[in-house]
Amino acid sequence: MTERAATVVVIGAGQAGLSGAYHLRRRGFSSALDDPAGARTFVVLDADAAPGGAWQHRWESLRMATVNGIFDLPGMPKPPIRATDSSRDAVPGYFAAYEREFGFPILRPVQVTAVRRDDDDPEGDLLVDTSDGLWRTRAVINATGTWTNPVLPHYPGAESFRGRQLHTHDYVSNEEFAGQRVAIVGGGISAVQQLEEISRVATTFWYTRREPVFLENGFQPETTGRSTIEKVVADVEAGRPTGSVVSYTGLGWTSYAIAARDRGALERRPMFREIEPTGVREADGSFTPVDAILWATGFKAAIAHLEPLDLRGPLGGIPLEGTRVASEPRVHLIGFGPSQSTVGANRAGREAVATLLRTVLSEETKSADA
Repeated sequence: MTERAATVVVIGAGQAGLSGAYHLRRRGFSSALDDPAGARTFVVLDADAAPGGAWQHRWESLRMATVNGIFDLPGMPKPPIRATDSSRDAVPGYFAAYEREFGFPILRPVQVTAVRRDDDDPEGDLLVDTSDGLWRTRAVINATGTWTNPVLPHYPGAESFRGRQLHTHDYVSNEEFAGQRVAIVGGGISAVQQLEEISRVATTFWYTRREPVFLENGFQPETTGRSTIEKVVADVEAGRPTGSVVSYTGLGWTSYAIAARDRGALERRPMFREIEPTGVREADGSFTPVDAILWATGFKAAIAHLEPLDLRGPLGGIPLEGTRVASEPRVHLIGFGPSQSTVGANRAGREAVATLLRTVLSEETKSADA
């Protein structure tokens, strides 16, 4: 197996990973690909074949007008983007230009399968197993997001359903549901967006576990945003698993939510109790025939490759101190918990690099600057 080394390995090249790469470059780290013997080096490992992170996989009809705000990456403002531009084209195009501008050492497609301690020296290097060989590193900045870990609940009878079942992860456009009867499950932003789209061409039925909460005054960054971040920070510091964004913020009366309401599609039903071959058995015992079930049930952090490090605390989450894992200071999680937003990811990249230079990499930094 090929073995290479870098002072820092960044895993993932979405908004958070690119922010981490920028701040490593800014603080004097060189490419582990071009300067493998350098005193302070880094490499970015990305599982995708092209730039753009999860944005390149979003559904075709998602336009920039309906996505949550996309903030500039550090050091390079995004170009003018029209509200009608497809997000799966506009954002990856910006990310690709950003990578070219700064010449980051990015290897793709490379799948990270495990991050583990060296059995011969548990306090020394971390070992990063990948589809392209082994990397030995002093620290890991993990920025793998959530897109590759969709949550797909299991309901009784699901295996008997003769129609189509898919997740938001697999959704392309409403055209594939034209004329059908579609059950849409989920109470988040994506669920409402897809409900609105599909209800234009199909008969839809909306199911959620809890009654959705819509904010009458909308999402206010100075109030709702700050209180949301405080709640998520409290959860990750305590080691509690974090919920979905909407579980902290509620839903806003966006243009697509209003359109769905005005069309009569925003009529929530309690979760069905069972799936049958041709439909669903409602909570009240009645039967609703459906042709397809779309599980818009969200995503969880894609961090299975970190399991060998045993980072989870007794409450089931990974306790953090800022971006640093409390039990393993050589590992930082960015684009995770309170830094899932694009502006949060930018700040987390800077914080992770600064913290590593003060702590784990302090001796290396002194040697390199001597």
